[in-house]
Amino acid sequence: MTPTTPLHTPVLLAEVVEALMPRDGGVYVDGTFGAGGYSRAILGAADCRVWGIDRDPDAVERGRALALAHPGRIEVIEGRFGTMDSLLDERGVESVDGVALDLGVSSPQLDQAERGFSFRFDGPLDMRMGRDGPSAADVVNSASEEELADIVFHYGEERMARRVARAIVAARKEAPITRTAQLADIVRRVVPKSGRDGIDPATRTFQGLRIHVNDELGEIRRGLAAAERILKPGGRLAVVSFHSLEDREVKAFLKERSSPPPAPSRHAPAVAGEHRQPSFRLIHRKPVAPGEAELKNNPRARSSRLRAAERTAAPAFPASAKEAA
Repeated sequence: MTPTTPLHTPVLLAEVVEALMPRDGGVYVDGTFGAGGYSRAILGAADCRVWGIDRDPDAVERGRALALAHPGRIEVIEGRFGTMDSLLDERGVESVDGVALDLGVSSPQLDQAERGFSFRFDGPLDMRMGRDGPSAADVVNSASEEELADIVFHYGEERMARRVARAIVAARKEAPITRTAQLADIVRRVVPKSGRDGIDPATRTFQGLRIHVNDELGEIRRGLAAAERILKPGGRLAVVSFHSLEDREVKAFLKERSSPPPAPSRHAPAVAGEHRQPSFRLIHRKPVAPGEAELKNNPRARSSRLRAAERTAAPAFPASAKEAA
């Protein structure tokens, strides 16, 4: 594999680049660098500068190869996209022309058994996008049955979460759960395969644990707010999500930030902040889905959705408690 050969096909790539409209001299952030697919496309679309961000050291290492192929035009930083504004401020960058976010786990992470994200391969039950904090094995072996049920239900959207949690607690009494195959087998014994969607019964439990371990929904909230702070007026935000929990966060953020302030009422007292002007203008009224050709060539694209917006000149909204957490 050459340094500039992508490890996977980026989802909705043409649509993301079209939404960002890269221009010569512009500065862009690929907040979820991964295998570098979006960065590579942005660099190819204009004579611009790209800052990649990824919490995964493996992704940062891949970024060095891309930087060698594009001297002086791209740098990849190890860190979380939820702190993109402070990461770039440390490097003298106060504002940018575009931000791209590709949410969730990356293909290289899924495809490496040793990362423990997927039950397609038996590997250590890790699931950490970075190399810090508790692993999925730490969670399944130490969390209470109630905590496990909440994680699997709220983040995995698994209706049989309590049954899964009971099975995990019973199994770990016999031996620690340390492998992806172990956990998948435990879940499959208590969750029947659905004839409706055909997905593996362990899928939702693995999703829930992954989101919990990496605080993915919290990171989305922080990342969207950071993008709002760092984008110039006219700068563009393009976000690709892969499941309803991610898309719900993006939709709610953009709806709040793009809605006009309520009309004043002479019968009700003014509330602080209620006349705040929209900080974004929606580029698409509805999310953009992949076309038939992309779905045929890249099955992983089937649940993806793109939402995009343009920054206005209005001040950024104050961070909410959820965005600051």
